[in-house]
Amino acid sequence: MRFGLAKICLAVAVLSLSAAAGFAHHGWRWTTGDNIELTGVITEAKLGNPHGVVKVDAEGEIWTVEVGQPWRNERAGLKDGDLAPGTEATFIGEPSADIAERLMKAENIIIGGQEYPLYPDRD
Repeated sequence: MRFGLAKICLAVAVLSLSAAAGFAHHGWRWTTGDNIELTGVITEAKLGNPHGVVKVDAEGEIWTVEVGQPWRNERAGLKDGDLAPGTEATFIGEPSADIAERLMKAENIIIGGQEYPLYPDRD
């Protein structure tokens, strides 16, 4: 009986840690807390849940930019095709604490002079 209970406890612990690792990237804890501005051309876009992700060529460096969930993008005024490959955009947001990752979470997007505030309450 003890051995069976120990196995169950171990399984629960492993699953809990796995779930925590999966959720660790979401949110803002992995960012620097300071904003940067990144301008480039979108080369790839995968929009959807839990959030959209676009690849951006910024002066020859490929960055991965997390944008909002579909409802957040829509609320900001983005329409289908606004984040399509070939679109030049400026992303303002928080980069990863490890800048070598070339990863950022966008708070605001500017396309053709039009501003799309994904997180209007953040600065």
